[in-house]
Amino acid sequence: MIGRTPSHQLTGVGGIYGWFAGIRRGAREGAIGQRVPLVGARGASPQRGPGYTLAVICKQGQFNANPMTNEVGGMTVSEQADAGATDANSPELVAYETLDEGRIARIWLNRPDAHNAQSRGLLVQLDEAFGRAEADDTVRVVILAARGRNFSAGHDLGSEQALAERAPGPGQHPSFRSRGATLEPIMEKLYHQEWHYFFENTCRWRDLRKITIAQVQGNAISAGLMLIWACDLIVAADNAKFSDVVAVRLGMPGVEYYAHPWEFGPRKAKELLLTGDSIDADEAHRLGMVSKVFAVDELEEKTLEFARRIAERPTMASLLIKDSVNAASDAMGYTEALRHAFHVHLLGHAHWAAFNENRWPVGQPPHVEDWRDAKPTKVARRDTP
Repeated sequence: MIGRTPSHQLTGVGGIYGWFAGIRRGAREGAIGQRVPLVGARGASPQRGPGYTLAVICKQGQFNANPMTNEVGGMTVSEQADAGATDANSPELVAYETLDEGRIARIWLNRPDAHNAQSRGLLVQLDEAFGRAEADDTVRVVILAARGRNFSAGHDLGSEQALAERAPGPGQHPSFRSRGATLEPIMEKLYHQEWHYFFENTCRWRDLRKITIAQVQGNAISAGLMLIWACDLIVAADNAKFSDVVAVRLGMPGVEYYAHPWEFGPRKAKELLLTGDSIDADEAHRLGMVSKVFAVDELEEKTLEFARRIAERPTMASLLIKDSVNAASDAMGYTEALRHAFHVHLLGHAHWAAFNENRWPVGQPPHVEDWRDAKPTKVARRDTP
């Protein structure tokens, strides 16, 4: 039986970093595909008994092709069909719709029970949805939205679905059989996989040949920030909160797409990463990260109204504006800084992998608050330590 976590835990870290529909005692993943008891890091006190496995009330999603390559993790669509890898009855982890006679595409993260934690299936489907919108000449604006109370809990590496996606066998996601996933050294495997599915994908979405708007409600935690930062504009509900707790709870410098200094400003980025604190929608607007703040019950309607204004602009002019602003950021070192920070992120993984004697997880510092018991993120205030 999967029990509900107390409500206060729902603002902990996302994905492997924490909060889902439920949590139960069980086993913790060791080497990829292997179940091992959860033990403390070397030099630290042992973890609690048999440990915990994060469990989500969700179903396995379908895994679609990259529209640019017609591949699914190294398999073509026809090869995938021959292998019987696609289940036509599987629910969508990402939903796609068009509005206003096709001028606006809206993409929905569709794992509300898991607070839209980003499993591999979700990321592959999201890439397909962006590619579908990009290929459609009628689409002028793309809205990235999320079902449920929260935009995204971050990367999902701890739910039953995520474990099933990685586990060898007929149910394994095809992307775990290519792009470095079959390499033996754990860090080399991680380097290839995170480069493609976390970093390179996000960079490509930033340069999508459409204007993109992120529609955010509730929490956008860690990798949730990566998704919204890839968009041209961000619209937030008045209950939105933004945080990256990877540094304080996993020992990394931050998520793989390291845009924090550009989005928050250098000193604010250091503060938020060193404390794990969040900022609310009003502060995000003051910093220039968020364009509009709407009441949560009006978010969908007002975001669509905003998108309609943008869709009225000539498409060529819109793209020239997008490319000119992106080029100005790149001239100041944006993309190169992201690339450098990605490799520093992997250095963090390598450090903790060595510290833990190459046992999973490759990000688990000793003597820090256990992310399974972590309290809600604290909102950064100018008059509060």
